[in-house]
Amino acid sequence: MKTTTLALKHSINRVPCRLGLLIPLALACFAFLPGAQAICNEGCDSSLFNAFLGDDALSSNTIGTGNTAIGWRSLFSNTDSSFNTGVGGGALSLNTGDSNAAVGAAALLLNTVGSQNVAVGTDALVFNDSGAENTATGFFALFENTTGGVNTAIGAEALLNNTTGFNNIAVGFAAGDVLTTGDDNIDIGNEGVADEAGTVRIGTDGLQTRTFIAGITGVVVSGAGVVVNASGQLGVAASSARFKDEIKPMDKASEAILALQPVTFRYKHDLDPAGIPQFGLVAEQVEKVNPDLVARDEQGKPYTVRYEAVNAMLLNEFLKEHRKVQDLEANVLRQQKQIDTLTAGLQKVSAEFELSKSATETVQNRQ
Repeated sequence: MKTTTLALKHSINRVPCRLGLLIPLALACFAFLPGAQAICNEGCDSSLFNAFLGDDALSSNTIGTGNTAIGWRSLFSNTDSSFNTGVGGGALSLNTGDSNAAVGAAALLLNTVGSQNVAVGTDALVFNDSGAENTATGFFALFENTTGGVNTAIGAEALLNNTTGFNNIAVGFAAGDVLTTGDDNIDIGNEGVADEAGTVRIGTDGLQTRTFIAGITGVVVSGAGVVVNASGQLGVAASSARFKDEIKPMDKASEAILALQPVTFRYKHDLDPAGIPQFGLVAEQVEKVNPDLVARDEQGKPYTVRYEAVNAMLLNEFLKEHRKVQDLEANVLRQQKQIDTLTAGLQKVSAEFELSKSATETVQNRQ
């Protein structure tokens, strides 16, 4: 309930502010009127394949072809541009571009040379000037866009503040509304971050708390393991020397793991209702041994153990012990050779002694 209330307040506070802009926009439209008189047009231009209905709809057209204008001042300034569709008061009113579609009051209102745009919803792409190939579906979608192109905004206020950003995708209410000039972003149910580029954001902290993605479980693939940092960013831990500085042997640093205390446990019921027995470490205990083995949350509190680092330290300790065993085996081998040599010497001496003893006994017997 708390997060829902916050989301509603966000919406309530935002929309009246934007609605206030409709008044000056309407006044701007009235400013086009000579003597505030409008001409109600209704008909079709068969020779140019145009159709129009509404006060001053397509009234300035000269050679533009294949246009449809329905609503007050829709496609009002269009003269020689073609294949545009404007449905709604002020839709594409200042347009001089081609192949635009605007459905909704003031949709693409201020568009001039921008082409191949689609705006569905009140004030969608209202400030677009030369931006091309944009798709805006929803109330105030891509509202501030001027020259940005190839953007897709689906949802009320999606990409609301984008101005020059290129190739962004936003899905959901107010999705990507913080973006302004960034390019190549995908925001689904997330407000995004101003000016960032090439980033995918899905969901909102505090609203979405679990994630299920089909087609993962049971599918075997090879490659690097995916990890998640405290900010929720997905990635892989690169191992190439190209990405590393200050490379040096681990030496005694790995001995810290000898003080760790492995435990058995069960996750709390709300995390794992099945109560499956688990085996591992406790982050707070590990922190006392070596803070570098702990990953922290956004508040800086211990969150989980860096098991990949523990594994590397285990490998180092194993190799150290392995080398000790090899040294011991080499010593044993040397000692065995020495024993074998001594044994052979003793056997030789013993044999010589027996021969000497036998010869002595023979001499004594002859006497």
